[in-house]
Amino acid sequence: MTRGLNKVQIIGHLGKDPEMRYTPSGKPVTTFSVAVSRSWNSPDGERHNETEWFNIVAWGPLAETCKNFLSKGKHVYIEGRLQTRRWDDKEGVKHTTVEIVANEMIMLGERRDSNNQHQEAGQASAPDSANNSAEDDFPF
Repeated sequence: MTRGLNKVQIIGHLGKDPEMRYTPSGKPVTTFSVAVSRSWNSPDGERHNETEWFNIVAWGPLAETCKNFLSKGKHVYIEGRLQTRRWDDKEGVKHTTVEIVANEMIMLGERRDSNNQHQEAGQASAPDSANNSAEDDFPF
């Protein structure tokens, strides 16, 4: 049997503060959006900019980390998989959305601790990711 691959990696800025809620079974889930911009020059030399928005969903401990440490405007690396979700609203209208289900998040950019000393960017992974050993090195 052949294997498939569904992996997405993005770097961008949060468009709003993360929102966390809990499933009926008590599992945390956090959602937020990330803007990824790109620039290019057309053949005639004109500069173009384009921003793509991605909806992110994080579950479990990663959801809690995202809620506690991310905020609007933060620069972030997200790794996960694409998921298409479909539902009918109260009026019976069908909706579809594509979102990234995150399994890893790295806060990018410079942070300062209470002594104003430089720290490395923070990193968090979902528990079922292949890189669990990095969780022991979190500064938080």
